[in-house]
This record gives sequence, structure tokens and C-alpha cells, in this order.
Amino acid sequence: MADQAVSASSVAGSLRRDVSIWGSFSWGYADVGADVYVALGLVVGAAHGAAPLAFLVAGCVYILVGLAYTELASAYPVAGGGQYYTLRGMGDIWGFITGAALLLDYTICIALFAVASAGYINFFFPQIQQFSMDIGPFKEVNLIWALESLGLIALLMVLNVRGIRESSLFNEVIGAVDMLMETLIIVVGFMFAWKPERVVSQFQHEFPSTEQFFYAVSVAIISYVGLESISQAAQETRRPATIIPRTSVALIIVVLLFALAFPTLSLGILPWQELAAHESDPVAALASHIPYIGFLAGPAAAILGATIVLISANTGVMGASRLSYSMGEYHLMSSWFNAVHPRFHTPTRNIFFFCGLATLQILFAFSFGKKAMDTMVNMYAFGATLAYLLGFVALIALRIRDPYTPRPYKIPFNLRAHRIEIPVLGVIGFFATAALLGIVIWTHPLGRVAGPGWILAWLVFYWVYRYRQGLPLWRSVPRQWESDQMAILESAEEFELLERYKAALAERDEQNANTR
Repeated sequence: MADQAVSASSVAGSLRRDVSIWGSFSWGYADVGADVYVALGLVVGAAHGAAPLAFLVAGCVYILVGLAYTELASAYPVAGGGQYYTLRGMGDIWGFITGAALLLDYTICIALFAVASAGYINFFFPQIQQFSMDIGPFKEVNLIWALESLGLIALLMVLNVRGIRESSLFNEVIGAVDMLMETLIIVVGFMFAWKPERVVSQFQHEFPSTEQFFYAVSVAIISYVGLESISQAAQETRRPATIIPRTSVALIIVVLLFALAFPTLSLGILPWQELAAHESDPVAALASHIPYIGFLAGPAAAILGATIVLISANTGVMGASRLSYSMGEYHLMSSWFNAVHPRFHTPTRNIFFFCGLATLQILFAFSFGKKAMDTMVNMYAFGATLAYLLGFVALIALRIRDPYTPRPYKIPFNLRAHRIEIPVLGVIGFFATAALLGIVIWTHPLGRVAGPGWILAWLVFYWVYRYRQGLPLWRSVPRQWESDQMAILESAEEFELLERYKAALAERDEQNANTR
């Protein structure tokens, strides 16, 4: 097998294209838009009066990541996202490392946001929020909260087995209601409760230490993690070359506005200490302090917070299952991972497997007592920054190695040399995410151990699998990328792009023939 070119298009199982333009936006918003519900209390607790600045710094990196993924997902609309881009641009082992980093993020996304959803539900049950017990060597464990989180994972597992259409509809309805609620909180809060002098005072007198601030920036990046989910659903998106650029750019703008508005509004209404004390339900705590509507806005925000965070966990289930499906197709993982259910056309095995891993992560995190959420965030930030760093490398590599694939959207500001265009913002994004990864390793003690440990464990799995299959351990399997790209564009019904691609390849072949 190692001597034969591999074409993923020949795989018998396939994912159906059921995701519309609103569904694509909802997948992204469900994952990215919900993150502020989790990150707000954690970032304010670390950055104090500089929380808006921490969100802004992370937001600048997010814009660069968003633009890069918009180009890549619209040019290569297949399940796999960043893993596929690095596989195609850099080779098998780098594609696998990126996939392992993303699988870390997706499984923690399932676990973290299930925990956060239960936390917002417990806004109505303060006694559960305060509950803790000692279990053997583990101190102050909130067993009720942990069991609630595990129940939510079981619900999402059933939902995703049913299929992308059903779970996408779930995202669409709740996402629309949540955007309306967030807008109401922001508008009414700024009109009737916000005091700019409070923001200025806390920025001047409650500024954190340098290490605390950089830690807050590394946590704030989780407010923007999730654009990967749009690319993961690209193989199930109708007319992706048209839909993905529109939804991605809209998502970048909407999420950035919300992520910057919430910490600015919060510090103009509350002292940072009070918001940090509500780590499990910060948006609900903020909404309850808004004059005139707080008695209704607080409970409403808790309900919507629980639901939007739950669909972010749902997006994690979708991402992990589709990513591992793609890795199975390309012989980076066992073919066991790319089996599709004959009735529902969903990767059922993958859904059960990664929901199981998320369950173990919840149990591990709650063993740390009251630091359960912080424990998961430590590993989440490592996986995200590593994957995005390699994504920028893939963006540049694919511009050089594959200049013939049509790009419906192209990241702005490029330096052209013959047929190749080097993305200036892609180079800046590489250095920005490299710096952020360094910050994560510096400020997250658990992340710098557990993160690399996760990658190493999966690499061992990769090498064992490849050895048993007689595939190269370090080199890449020969692949028919050009025929695969044609099959991808034909499957997506992007016939105009397909003709442009064939014409570019024909021109290249003619030029090569003339130079011989």
C-alpha cells in the first residue's frame, strides 16, 4: 500500500451535504459565540481591570486566524479542517500532529462546555453551586455538577448519532435566540447602567501583573476558538465556495463585537472581583445587575447561556467525529474511524469514542475540586494555539505548492512572484500565534505538561498503526491530490471552479512540455 498513490475520494462512505448558509453560520457561532459565556469570568479574574485589553489582543489574533481559515475552507471544502490543510501542505506527520491538537480541543470543548452549561443551569440552584464533598484523596469535589455535565454529554451523543441535519437545526434555533438576547443585554446595559469612569478607574488602579495579563490573553483566546467548526462542516455544506466566505467574515465581525462589548460593559457596571466570583455563570450575573430588566434578564441569560454553551459542546462532538473520519480516510488513523452508519450517514463510532474521552476529562478535571474549569482551559489553550500555528504554515505552504487550486476567497495583502502569492497577513499570523503558544506554555503549568503529553501519546498510536499497515513512519503516503481536488469540487457542485482548476492544470502541463 505504501507504494501506491492514495485517493480519498474512493472511500465508500460519504457525508451528505445538508448544511445551509444559516446552518454554517450557526455552527461557527455556536462554537465561537458561546465562548464568551465561559471565558468572561475566567479572563476578568486574571486580567482584572485590563480584561477588555486582553480580549482585544486575543481578538487581533482571531481576525488573522479567521481570514486564513476562510481562504482554506472555501478552497478545500472537505471534512478535516486544519488537519487536512497541514496534511496537504506539509505532509502526513504534520497533518497528524495538527489533527491530534484539534482532537484535544474538540474533546475538551465537549467536556468544558457541558460543564459550563450545567453551571448556568445551576444559576437557579445556588445550593448546587456551593456543594462540595471529599472523595478519598480528592477534596471539595462538586459531584452533582459533574453528574449533570455527564448527563448533557449523553444527550449530545444521541443527538449527533441522529445526524448533522438534526443537530444543525438545534444550533440554528438556539443561536438566533441567543444573539437577540446578547444584543439586548449589551444595548440596555450601555444605555442605563454603564459608567465609563468605572472602566477607566479599574484599568488604572486594578491592572494585573505582566504574567497575569499574558495568562488572561491566553485564556481570552478561547473566546474565539471555533472557526475550525465551519471548515469541519465544509464537506457537508452546500455550495461551500459561496457560503463559507460569507458566513466566516460575518462570524468574525459578530463574535469580535460581542467579545469586546461584554468585558467593557461588565467593568462599567461591576467591580471585577464580583464578576470573577461568578466564574460558572458570569453573563447571567452581569445581566441580573442591569436596572429595570435585571430581575428578568438574569434568569433569561442563564437559560440562554446554558443552551448556547450546550450547542458549543454539540459542535465539539461534530468536530471530533468529522475530524477523525477525515484522518481515517487519509490513513492517519485506523479505518475503524472512518466507518459511516448505514442509516444515519454519521460517524457513529467516533461520536461514542470521543464523547467517552470527554467524560474521562470531566472526571479528571473535577478531581481538582473547585479548579475544574481552569484545569480544562489550560489544555484547551495549548491545543488551539498549536493547531492555528500549523494552520498558518499550511496556508503559506499551499500557496507555494498548490497555486492552481481556485481560491474563492483570498486573504488580503499578498506579495506576488510569478504565479505564487505570499500572504503577508499569513506570515504575521504565524508569528502572532507562535508568540501566543509561547505565552500558553509559560503561563499554563498543566497545559505545558498535559498538552505535549497528549500529542506524544497520539504520535505513538500513529507510529504503531503505520508500522502495522506497512506505511512509512516519517514520510508521506503518495497521494493523488489533483484528482481528489477535482472530485471535491464536483461533489460540492462548484462546476465553474472545477473548470478553472482543469484549465490551470492544462496550462501548467503545456508549459512543462514546452520547456523539455
